[in-house]
Amino acid sequence: DSVPLDDKKTYQLFANGETVGIFQFESSGMRDYLSKLGPESLEELIAMNALYRPGPLDSKMTDEYIDRKRGLKPIAFEHPLLEPILKSTHGVIVYQEQVLKIASDLGGYSLGKADILRKAMGKKKAELMVQQRDEFKKGAKANGIKSEVADKIFDLMATFGRYGFNKAHSAGYAYLAYQTAYLKVHYPVQFMAATMTSEIGNTDRIVTLIDECKRMGTEVLPPDVNHSVGKFKVVGEKIRFGLEAVKNVGRGAIEAIVEARERVGKFKTLFEFCSEVDLGSANKRMIESLIQAGAFDSVSKHRSQLMASLDLAMSYGQTLQEDRKSGQTSLFDVDGETKTLPVPKMFEVPEWPISEILSKEKEMLGFYVSGHPLTKYQEELNTFVTRNTQSLEEARDGEEVYIGGVITHVKTNIDRKKKQMAFITLEDFVGTVETVVFSDCYEKNRRIIRSDSMVLVKGRASTKEGEKPKIVASDILSLSKAYSELKPPLHLLLFSTGASQDNIVSELKDILSKHPGNSTVILHVRADEQELKMKLNNPVDISKELLHKLKNLVGEKNVYLNKN
Repeated sequence: DSVPLDDKKTYQLFANGETVGIFQFESSGMRDYLSKLGPESLEELIAMNALYRPGPLDSKMTDEYIDRKRGLKPIAFEHPLLEPILKSTHGVIVYQEQVLKIASDLGGYSLGKADILRKAMGKKKAELMVQQRDEFKKGAKANGIKSEVADKIFDLMATFGRYGFNKAHSAGYAYLAYQTAYLKVHYPVQFMAATMTSEIGNTDRIVTLIDECKRMGTEVLPPDVNHSVGKFKVVGEKIRFGLEAVKNVGRGAIEAIVEARERVGKFKTLFEFCSEVDLGSANKRMIESLIQAGAFDSVSKHRSQLMASLDLAMSYGQTLQEDRKSGQTSLFDVDGETKTLPVPKMFEVPEWPISEILSKEKEMLGFYVSGHPLTKYQEELNTFVTRNTQSLEEARDGEEVYIGGVITHVKTNIDRKKKQMAFITLEDFVGTVETVVFSDCYEKNRRIIRSDSMVLVKGRASTKEGEKPKIVASDILSLSKAYSELKPPLHLLLFSTGASQDNIVSELKDILSKHPGNSTVILHVRADEQELKMKLNNPVDISKELLHKLKNLVGEKNVYLNKN
């Protein structure tokens, strides 16, 4: 409650649009306006919060406010009596209170009557507005204001009055936003940990906040039965993932894990975990979820083996726990010697493929810990993608885009022509986007339109104001076949000539001849600041194997693809 209201770093955070996690200032549109405005005071944050409201507010008012603040447009007042009322908002009507004050000071209204005027403006009743205009002009005339000036002022109030926002409300919002922004600037790790904890039941929000942590350079450590607690917690300059955010894991089970860990130390094996953690609180489904989320990796990184041995480990643990409860210290006697229950051996099973490991992590956490399934297609993405899910917000409505990702959700529907279509959720490295697939495109590509399919979508951006960007797909390709289906030209760059280059050219011919296909090869030869460009006669089949060989021969940067 005592944070200083003139902290430059805090205002810089707003000016940079780095407001993910900041109450009321988080949307992409708001962040864009903040970057244009460069707010320097709480008063400007209050105004920005009031100007940028959900609904039909004319963006011209927001642009006018920003342009006047930055000195791009002059600050002008239709009448000197307006200056004390509108000075704090650079001559722009922003608040309901300003409307009331103008009606009172210039039109001679009582404040009660002024509120009736404000409500009439909101309802846009033509007959009532004509009556109110006449009354305002009459009062303005008594204050020495010319009829044409009074008309202009009334029009300004009428334009704003449809969408006006209460300043007291906006001030409360902006002050809370400033406080949270101050914490984010000066205690970034603690702030992000607390914010994620406050959203612990909302997977989508957790994913958004983890992405923000990455942008800030703050590492979020994966969940771990040997280190995590229920909430997100600060560990040095890092954040440890909270177990409550893992699917199927409840507070009772977490308390049992923490209690056992504090009593016996870190768990060394799955059998020790199952014998020390109260299995009345930690059931099989919960432990399976923790294994799949990677929370047992500090015990054993062999997740499929942990899953295969879980029944055995729980049976072992249950027996030991029942013995403890009944007061037994040993299980049986042989030849007068007391024998303890032997620890079983883990089952020997092959590890899951990385795609399955990642899929299970995503299911339990909402994001990938051990990598990303798209990583192996980085080259294809670099070649073909024109927008990612983040930069899509900047695309023009109707712009043709190529966007790559993994399909995480498919919802089919029947269109008006009784044909099947689909709505798919596409995820890339930075976010997700909904993609509309109409019947023709769906029918053509239905075999690859399924969850976990890695695809390249060609389509049109739908970025209508006030709506989250979408894509309307015109074609969908499997990323594994992107090269062969799109057949991009292959460009090779060589420098000058000489004996060593002669050897390279010979090897180059040999490599290209072994990969015949349909992609054009364009050779660029540079010598003495000049470049010779030639199209080779034999097209090739582009593959990772071919690209790897070529890059090893002529250099990583001297091999590139172009989809045009």
